[in-house]
Amino acid sequence: MSYSAKNYTEQGGNKTVIGGTLEIKEGATVTGLPYSFTPAENQAPSVAEDITSLVADFNALLSKLKTAGLIEAD
Repeated sequence: MSYSAKNYTEQGGNKTVIGGTLEIKEGATVTGLPYSFTPAENQAPSVAEDITSLVADFNALLSKLKTAGLIEAD
């Protein structure tokens, strides 16, 4: 009978494979990732009663996502 681990570090330590779930507990830190992000500014729920107002609300959301770096700017 053999066992194949889902999570392992290859010989030499240059690569770690996560085949299961990676859980990062509260208070833990991760370093070395090439990207980080700041949460987007809150967007209030839309109360638009016409398409023009809805488009304005949607565009405000897109703007906030772009400013936070969560989607590419134009």
